[in-house]
Amino acid sequence: QVQLVESGGALAHPGGSLRLSCVASVRFNMMGWYRQAPGKQRELVAYIVGAGSTNYADSVKDRFTISRDSAKNTIYLQMNSLKVEDTGVYYCYVRNQLSGQTTWGQGTQVTVSS
Repeated sequence: QVQLVESGGALAHPGGSLRLSCVASVRFNMMGWYRQAPGKQRELVAYIVGAGSTNYADSVKDRFTISRDSAKNTIYLQMNSLKVEDTGVYYCYVRNQLSGQTTWGQGTQVTVSS
């Protein structure tokens, strides 16, 4: 069974930075991040496919960067210029592109507040 372990969530001030990490127990070509704010639906933040093909939500473009260390089965989400609206639980996920099956991590809380 695939296991995902996220870390890096914390309290940050507006304009600050955080770096999230997600370690997978096995290698997946497609990995990424969703987030869920209180009272809102879960939304895609960013994903990475293969060595470096990336995609971002419009709301985080030019502020967030997703990257991976394939040797460690780990992805990172560097979050800069944080805004209050970035607050939420961030979930790492992996997707089997053949079956479409998605596996989720337990989530890590990001709070942006002054």
